[in-house]
Amino acid sequence: MTEKECSEGQPDTKILLPMAPYPADGAAAIKPPRLDQPCVSGWLEGPSGKVPRVTASLKREDRWGTIKARFGVGRMHYTVDPGLYALGQPDEDSPVLVTANYKMSFDSLRGSLPGRNAWILVLDSKGINVWCAAGKGTFGTEELLRRISASGLKDMVKHRDLILPQLGAPGVAAHLVKKFSGFKVHYGPIHAGDLPTYLDAGMKATPAMRLKTFPLKERVVLIPIELIEAIKAALIIIPVMLIIIGFSGREGFMQNIQGDGVFSLIAILGAIFAGTVLNPILLPYLPGRAFTTKGLTLGFLTALALIYMLGDNLQSLHGVLEASAWLLMVCAITAYLAMNFTGASTYTSLSGVKKEMRWALPLEIGTGVSGLAVWFVSRFVF
Repeated sequence: MTEKECSEGQPDTKILLPMAPYPADGAAAIKPPRLDQPCVSGWLEGPSGKVPRVTASLKREDRWGTIKARFGVGRMHYTVDPGLYALGQPDEDSPVLVTANYKMSFDSLRGSLPGRNAWILVLDSKGINVWCAAGKGTFGTEELLRRISASGLKDMVKHRDLILPQLGAPGVAAHLVKKFSGFKVHYGPIHAGDLPTYLDAGMKATPAMRLKTFPLKERVVLIPIELIEAIKAALIIIPVMLIIIGFSGREGFMQNIQGDGVFSLIAILGAIFAGTVLNPILLPYLPGRAFTTKGLTLGFLTALALIYMLGDNLQSLHGVLEASAWLLMVCAITAYLAMNFTGASTYTSLSGVKKEMRWALPLEIGTGVSGLAVWFVSRFVF
């Protein structure tokens, strides 16, 4: 998932109830999870057919898939089929745990329960993690009711308890789930690693299990995908700027590339590094509440370091214009990239993200366009 998915999501505002396993338009019934998925190690016979069986032991392919997803490789297709799964050898008394069909979420859940037997009900979150999907509405009441009905869960267990991730609560109306399915929603701990303790305590969470922090480790793990996405855009922008630089300025084509071209390359990569690497690392220590403000601070400091590299060029009008242009553009790029982390933090809410975007995006666009205009003037006028 990218972090923009969280910040751009829409809440689940429309619920059509009650739900049935067959859509109203007459389409085919919801299909059960496939038995030939790499993570499936067998099946159990259930009242509604074969239920795929998985284990808590993650394979090398699972870990490698997680690494690739962290770097954006096949990220939006890193999923498991939605539906009911058996962890170990569950029976009618085993707990029912609900998660998203983003495979990293699915693996985190099953991997936290070695030696345990449980049912895992996977919702179709469109390949998005629980937290973000709850904000977008794909991890929501309607989808949960649909999967309960389609899986035949009522015939699989004699109890009527569902354990959902606490971070999925914004998308689920527990009272409606109870009303239309008979199942009571219990919100488990934030971290899957606390599930064994939670289950052993009779589905009771400690205050620590309810507290979501955003430590350095969790911030750093977000860097690769944001950095790679930004570099992809840079690979398009940089060649265009180098061509413009080569045919403008006061020197020959290669001289312009070796001088102003190299500086432009350093400036763009510096802005990307500040927005995608330094920002998450230094997040708690940067001033301001808004992520855009934090990004502007980093962008300004990065731009000052770049301007220092210009040295004697600042003695001319051309140098002053160029420095001003990069000050504006670096601040805009860094602030925009910093804002991508809003949806994966404990610092903001969906309404807070929308509020920030209303003033931040026009500011970033205006600053960037102004910087680009000044840069063109410095290249073609002076």
